[in-house]
Order: sequence, then C-alpha cells, then structure tokens
Amino acid sequence: MKRSDTLEELVKNEAEDLVEKATRDPSLLLEIFNGVYSSNPKVKFKSAKILTLVSRNDPKKLYPKIDFFIDLMDSENSILKWNAIDVMANLASVDVDKRFEKIFDKFYRPLQEGSLITARHVVSNSGKIVHAKPSLESKITKELLKVEKIQLPTEECRNILKGHTILAFDQYFDEIKNKSEVVSFARRQQYNSRNATKAKAEKFLKKYAL
Repeated sequence: MKRSDTLEELVKNEAEDLVEKATRDPSLLLEIFNGVYSSNPKVKFKSAKILTLVSRNDPKKLYPKIDFFIDLMDSENSILKWNAIDVMANLASVDVDKRFEKIFDKFYRPLQEGSLITARHVVSNSGKIVHAKPSLESKITKELLKVEKIQLPTEECRNILKGHTILAFDQYFDEIKNKSEVVSFARRQQYNSRNATKAKAEKFLKKYAL
C-alpha cells in the first residue's frame, strides 16, 4: 500500500474499521505509528486512536513498541498524552519485562500537572493496572488518595476527579489491602458539594455494605 493511500484511509475511515486491518497488516501499522507525528491533525489523532484501540484488543501486538508510548507520555500535545496513558494501561497486562514498574512515577506524575482530563485518564486506568499487576495495588491506591489535595483549576474539577477515583476504587476494591483509608475517603465524599460525586460515594458504600 502506498503512503498516500494509507493517509487517505486514515482520514476517510472510522478508526474502529481500521483496527483489525492494522493488526493484520504490518505495513499499515507502521504507517499508523508514523501518522502520530503527522502535521495533519486528522491523521495524527486518528492514528493515536487506532493505536489505543489496538492496544485494547491485542496488546501483545504493540508491546514491542512500548518505548514509543513511554516517550509519547511526555508529549506537549494533550490528546497524544491521553492516548499514551490509555495504551500504557492496556499494555500492563502483557508487560513481561516489568517496564511499567520502572516508569510508575512517570505514569502517576500527571496527577500533579493541574489538568483534570489528564488526571482522569490516569485515575480511570488504575483499576486495569491493579488487575494486571496486583503487587502495585498499595502504591496505586496511595497515589489515588492524593486527589483530595492535588492542584486543579477549580474545586469543582477536584470534586469531579474524586468521583472518578471512587469508580476506580470500585474496580479493584477486593484487591485493596488497606480498605480503611479508601472507605474513609468514600465516606468523606458523602458530603461532597457535587451531587454526582456524592451519589457515587453512597452507591460505593452501599455496594460493599460499609
């Protein structure tokens, strides 16, 4: 397939329609990796989305390129960074070389960057990582409990993130060793000024009969 044909496919087709094709066709997959650095925004973001979907459906296919995504987490482009975070979480399940452990601090550093959406990607992927790497549960839980104090643009942003944190804890509550801290966090959110977060807390506590 010629490069021009590949770029036309990326622009015209839905990302979901190209995932299986990219998984089967190494040349197309290579073009999609190259597409992440395209000057054409449509190609750039479509390529990133396809790679994220491939990592979810067939993480082993992308694991040899894990360094690509580790580097992409440093991107100044927020959308590329969000996709890299999602991909790294998906690759955790096949991380035989324990690369995630080596970049743990880098993965959770975005919680301190002041961006709600970036922080949400980190928080929302944490349950997936715990399931893939149970030995990291305590460290991950410790990071998530920091959301009450991290800097965000507004208090409402923090309240939104607290709600996502409750959902993350719900994903792996049975694996949590120190449940008391998590329960205390959820109980504090029963008085959250954001109704949606308050409701998440109440549902969480009811689910586990706490």
